[in-house]
Amino acid sequence: MKKAYVVAEVAIDDVENYAQQYSKYTLPTFEPYGGRVLTRGGLREQLEGEDEQHHAGLRTVIVEFPSLQQARDWYNSDAYTRLREIRQQYSTGRFFIIEGA
Repeated sequence: MKKAYVVAEVAIDDVENYAQQYSKYTLPTFEPYGGRVLTRGGLREQLEGEDEQHHAGLRTVIVEFPSLQQARDWYNSDAYTRLREIRQQYSTGRFFIIEGA
């Protein structure tokens, strides 16, 4: 079975509320689906393609899941759906799933 990776690139509009209402609650939502954080908000160095939508100031998160289905199940879970609504209130960004090789 191929692993899958959820990748998020997020521009945070309200740092305080994002941290207090979203970030501190996301880690436990990964566990039931075998999710493992590979990177979460570390330094991002944009090497190519910098523009208004893609820039070094984005928060980048990569989470590894055992399978594409488990990544989908996490994203659509009740626990994450509630948090997703909060994230969307305080940030804008892109989320996608990539199947591993």
